[in-house]
Amino acid sequence: MAAPDSRPLISAPARAAVWLSEGLLRAERAAVTCLMALLFGLIVLNVASRYGGFPIFWVDEAAVFAVVWLTFVGASAMSRLRLDFAVTLLTGAVPPAVATVLRRFAAGVNLLFMLTLALMCTWWLDPVGLARAGFDAKAFAGESFNFIYTERTQALAWPTWVFYLVMPLFALCASVHALANLLEVLGWVTPVQREPPNGPVEA
Repeated sequence: MAAPDSRPLISAPARAAVWLSEGLLRAERAAVTCLMALLFGLIVLNVASRYGGFPIFWVDEAAVFAVVWLTFVGASAMSRLRLDFAVTLLTGAVPPAVATVLRRFAAGVNLLFMLTLALMCTWWLDPVGLARAGFDAKAFAGESFNFIYTERTQALAWPTWVFYLVMPLFALCASVHALANLLEVLGWVTPVQREPPNGPVEA
């Protein structure tokens, strides 16, 4: 029988934050797989069409946007898996207690940065202003000089805001992951146990 957990009772909001983060992580992993498959298909299509003498002009642009989405979605997932870049020179040179404080500080700064990014995306997209303009993109652009909803991509001729949505999505998902990481670093929730990237280590 496993020993009872001696730590304080975990609050429901903290558990909910970690549960939400894990759900987003599963969705992000599926999205990364789909985006990689899409990118591979676009590259093959581009090569085949050029080799066949009938190049498809919009494939390059679609591949670029696929890479952008793949980058942001993958970065959000990596932040939760703690596979993102980290400078450990300082934490490796100080006592463990000080290193713990530094890790908590870094996790808090990361959460603050992601929340600030989400706020800036809200200002940028200005959904309230768009609704006030009756969801009329031209009227909104005339009032705010924000032309994000009137611009279109050069090759696909799709609204650019559709592709720009990856920024607020990244900010929101990464904020949830940063909160879950902070809760784990603070010891308020049990860290999720994961297998190493190459699979379980044999004894």
